[in-house]
Amino acid sequence: MSFTKQLREEADPLFQKVYEHPFVQGIRNETLEKEQLIHYVKQDYEYLNAMIQTRALTMAKCTTREEMTLLNEGIGFILNDETHPHNNFCSVAGVSFEDLQGQPLAPVAHHYSQFMMQTASNGTLGEALAAALPCPWIYLDIGERMIKEINHNKNHLFFDWIAFYGAQEMPRINQTTEWLDELAEKAGHEEREKMRSHFLTACRLEYMFFDMAYHKHDWPI
Repeated sequence: MSFTKQLREEADPLFQKVYEHPFVQGIRNETLEKEQLIHYVKQDYEYLNAMIQTRALTMAKCTTREEMTLLNEGIGFILNDETHPHNNFCSVAGVSFEDLQGQPLAPVAHHYSQFMMQTASNGTLGEALAAALPCPWIYLDIGERMIKEINHNKNHLFFDWIAFYGAQEMPRINQTTEWLDELAEKAGHEEREKMRSHFLTACRLEYMFFDMAYHKHDWPI
């Protein structure tokens, strides 16, 4: 079994916990409150800025243009496409997407962002890829499962959000996992353990991010 298949198998309970989280199920069941949607978009906009920076820092560790191209495509996706699900949430909440930009990061989002960027700055290429992989992989899992559960109902309040992630395809994920597998084969035991730890930590932080949005957690003072 490949390194990333082992990671995915080990993280399967975490993927399931994320899917069962009340915020994620609130998307499915159309029960999220306006303030929950707003808090999510505020934090996710800034988190995705950190993801762009993470990919840029990771790109500096690349040795081929093919590797750089894959990361650059990920940056382009965030910049040009991933505003669509945010706009769906904003439309339902009755607010302007532009008005929610530039907000301070709440504790969980701040920790997650710093975790990714510091790993990309100070870790190996494999560690950087492992830390950033759970985010797209978990959202793809949510979208694929949820679009089937709502029977592709275009009248669903959050259809655009669900369809955006449900329509994503695996090629970029597959390219990243194959790349990570190659790096894991060349890495020593200590580095592979760090890659594994970073991947699982990011999975847990995905859960915590949805939890932050659901409970509208912010700085207490």
